[in-house]
Amino acid sequence: MKIGFVKGNVKYSPYICHNPSIAAMFHIILFGPPGSGKGTQSEKLIATYGLKHLSTGDLLRNEISNKTPLGLEAKNLMDKGQLVPDDVVIGMISSGLDANPDVKGFLFDGFPRTKAQAEALDKLLKLKNAEIGVFLAMQVSEEELVKRLLNRGLTSGRSDDTNETVIRSRITEYNSKTSSVADYYKQYNKVVMVPGEGSIDDIFNALCKEIDARKV
Repeated sequence: MKIGFVKGNVKYSPYICHNPSIAAMFHIILFGPPGSGKGTQSEKLIATYGLKHLSTGDLLRNEISNKTPLGLEAKNLMDKGQLVPDDVVIGMISSGLDANPDVKGFLFDGFPRTKAQAEALDKLLKLKNAEIGVFLAMQVSEEELVKRLLNRGLTSGRSDDTNETVIRSRITEYNSKTSSVADYYKQYNKVVMVPGEGSIDDIFNALCKEIDARKV
């Protein structure tokens, strides 16, 4: 059974039912504010657990580059200055899942960003007889984040790393967006707040402890 959707004259079928390989995977959502060290920890988790990093931005660029129906639809919308709708993004994620049957799981980095996206992702995974194993949220105090980003700005060349007002605005935006997604997964007892301050190894060990406690 397939569940799809139609946009214009193109019919998409992003939802593909039970895939035993996908069902056996362990999927993780990792969230962390700017400056939390999420990128560093993502790399270590991917290497340790044999995960596939799933970036919606990378998927979008790949679909557009390969001129797939989803990619063409997304490019058409972007060229008009419109946001790519959630159903198209979820379709790309479905394709990404099915294209990597040999990995041990996926690390969703910064996605989903809204409750609607979380619900759509869960629906997709359920149809594949899979689910999110854990939602890991790295916690770092605002003052520590500001300090780290200003320090990073000395060498990163990023203008948004050198302005404290902009940095605090980015942190506020992150917190407002994350809260609704975290609240959604809390109802399923999947949210774990992990301290993001300390040594890289200490933080990594804390993340691993939470993952190992939930892996089958």
